[in-house]
Amino acid sequence: MNIENHGRDAANGALELIASRSSVKKFAEQAPSRAQIETLLAAATRAPDHGRLAPWRFAVLQGPARDILSKAMQAAFGERNPTADAEAVEREGSKAFRSPVLIVVSAVTQEHPKVPEVEQLVAVGAAIQNLWTAAQALGLGCAWKTGSHAYSDHVLQALGCAANEKIIGFVHVGVPVMLAPVRPAEYADKTRWL
Repeated sequence: MNIENHGRDAANGALELIASRSSVKKFAEQAPSRAQIETLLAAATRAPDHGRLAPWRFAVLQGPARDILSKAMQAAFGERNPTADAEAVEREGSKAFRSPVLIVVSAVTQEHPKVPEVEQLVAVGAAIQNLWTAAQALGLGCAWKTGSHAYSDHVLQALGCAANEKIIGFVHVGVPVMLAPVRPAEYADKTRWL
C-alpha cells in the first residue's frame, strides 16, 4: 500500500463527509445496531477537550424508551401552554419519535482554573460534530434539535440528568430517507484575513 495515496484518500474522504453534511428530514424505520451506536459514541469522545474533563454525557433512547422523552415533552408543553388542545400536546410528544434512535447529548461542566465553562460547552458541541461525521461515514444521518425542551425540568428529570447537567442537543440518528439541501460553504464575509 502506498502510504502517501492512502493518506490522500483518507483526507479526501473526510473532507467529502464534512462538505456533504446535511440534516436528515426523514428517517427510515430501521434502527442502527448497538455496535454502530457505540461507534458513534466512541467517535464523540474523541472531540478536543482542554483539561481532559470529558464534559459530555449521553442518553440513548430507542424503541419504546423514546416514550420517556415523549411524555416529558408533553408535560413540559402542557405546563407552558395550559390551554393547548390534546392534538397539540400529542404532536409535541411525537417529536421523540422522529428517528429510530435519539441520543440526548448533555454537558456537565465543572469549576477549573484553566478551563472556563464556555470551553467545556464547546467541547460537547465538538463531540456532537464528531458523532455526526461518524454517522455519515457509517451511512447514517443525523438531525440536531434543541428548543425549549432542552431547558425543561420535566425533560431533565425524566432523563435522569444531574442537577448541574445541561442538554446541548437531541441528536436524532438513523438511516436517511430525505436530507435537507446542503448549505453552501459561505465563509468569505465571515472571515478576517490578518
